[in-house]
Amino acid sequence: MKRVLFFLLPLLVVSACSRKPQQVCEAIYDRSDFVEITDVVPDVILEVRYYSTYNFVGARIDGYERPIVLMTRQSADSLKVVSNELRKQGFRMKIWDAYRPQRAVNHFIRWAENLQDTAMKAIFYPMVDKSLLFEKEYIMARSGHSRGSTVDLTLLNEATGKELDMGSPFDWFGDESHPDYTNLSAQQLANRLILREAMLRHGFKPLDSEWWHFTLADEPYPDTYFDFPIK
Repeated sequence: MKRVLFFLLPLLVVSACSRKPQQVCEAIYDRSDFVEITDVVPDVILEVRYYSTYNFVGARIDGYERPIVLMTRQSADSLKVVSNELRKQGFRMKIWDAYRPQRAVNHFIRWAENLQDTAMKAIFYPMVDKSLLFEKEYIMARSGHSRGSTVDLTLLNEATGKELDMGSPFDWFGDESHPDYTNLSAQQLANRLILREAMLRHGFKPLDSEWWHFTLADEPYPDTYFDFPIK
């Protein structure tokens, strides 16, 4: 498996580094711990929404310079175990996002502050007033994605090539996205459970507001928010 190595570029890291020993501070700048997910899980399907314009902003997001997915090596290795298990059940993983530079989160914040830009409202947040996105925590100043061990994903039926019906689309701003939302069909609930149980069995923890969002419980950089671009 090939590591993803980066040339030395300006890097903003938001962390408690100043309060840590110098050797720890130096370690968190080592980008060689990040890998391209397809080098670890070759059969994963990618649909990098923030590299495209089909997302809630309606534009390519800052920091997404290639349509690839990066993760810390530890989280990628754990995801491979999940993939191996799910393949035996006839499913393949589809990833929308994983490592997200802090500059991308800043882009989300600027977009949310511009209440006039509602171009994608009908698709992603038809029932929510844009002025409430911060209050409802759909947009936040920090994202676990910037720590490198969080992934947004779903499942496909390998025989048909179709995504499983999870009851709501990715990045849907609404209660329907919550993992504990129960006003779904029996099949939709079962589909969510297949993904959730596989991820939890292999060291990932869920988020209580997004059925597609999982973070490695023992993530290597729990206090660090990286900002290097995806390229």
